[in-house]
This record gives sequence, structure tokens and C-alpha cells, in this order.
Amino acid sequence: MSFTQGGNGSQSGGGAGDTAHRSLTSIPLTDANPIGSASFGSLVRDATEQMSTLVRAEVELAKAEVTGEIKKGLQGSVYFILALTVLLFSSFFFFFFLGELLDVWLARWAAFLIVFGLMVATTVILALLGYLRVKKLRAPEKTIDSLKQARSVLPSGFGSAHEDQLALRK
Repeated sequence: MSFTQGGNGSQSGGGAGDTAHRSLTSIPLTDANPIGSASFGSLVRDATEQMSTLVRAEVELAKAEVTGEIKKGLQGSVYFILALTVLLFSSFFFFFFLGELLDVWLARWAAFLIVFGLMVATTVILALLGYLRVKKLRAPEKTIDSLKQARSVLPSGFGSAHEDQLALRK
């Protein structure tokens, strides 16, 4: 019987070779050993394995949340790249054409000053769109809440209070 089905890992009489095949894929919702049926050593071993699983689950949750936020950040950075592309490449030919066209009605310097203003305005708008997209990034709230809940379950001597506060603030 596996840990997830309520067993304590002694499938064939509790031999020494049985511990190599034990696995704990999740924290059981019921006691792994009913009261009085397990030794102190097996209870400590089960608690250690469950703590290890809890820590691994927290790390996986943090990875999932951070990965999602990084993807959002990368999508926002696309606008910054677009702003630079417009400024450097397409602006050259189009804005020279526009300057020459305005030269028909205005002085040459005024025509090219207007074109330059349009180039800067386009760059500012695209950079603003990128900034607004990146600004929507948020902290991994689920991980922070989960760590706060886990902290209330852990014994008080497990890590210093100062280190716990620093970890939860980040």
C-alpha cells in the first residue's frame, strides 16, 4: 500500500529494501498511520517526507506563478522593441517623404521639424504602451498566501522569525 492510500511503506513485512520503492506524491488528507499502529520512527519519517513534499509543492507553485509573470513581462517588452523598430527603420523612408511633401507648403526646416515631432510622438506612444503592459505585473500572491499558511503549521523553531519575515516580504 502506498502513502497516498494510507499505508506506512511496509508493503511486504517492513524489510530494509522496501524504503527504496516508497514514494509520496501528495500529502495525505488522512493520517498515514492510525493512532497506536506506527512506531515513533515511522511517524518521524512520515512527517519528514510530508514536509519535503510540502516544500516541493511550494517551489512548484512559485515556479508556475513566476513563469506566468515573466511571460507577461516579455509580451510587454514587445512594445518597446516595436518602438525602436519604427524609430530606426521605417521612419527613414516615410519621414523623408513626409518632410519633402510638407516642404511644398512650409519652409524646409519647419517641414522637417514637424516630421521629427511625429517620429518622437510615435516612439513615446509605443513606449507608453509597453510601460503600461509591464506595469501590470504582480507579485506571486498565491505563493505568499500559501507560505503564510504553512508558517502557521510549522513548529516555532523551524527557521528564525527574521528570515521568515524577509522571505514573505519578497
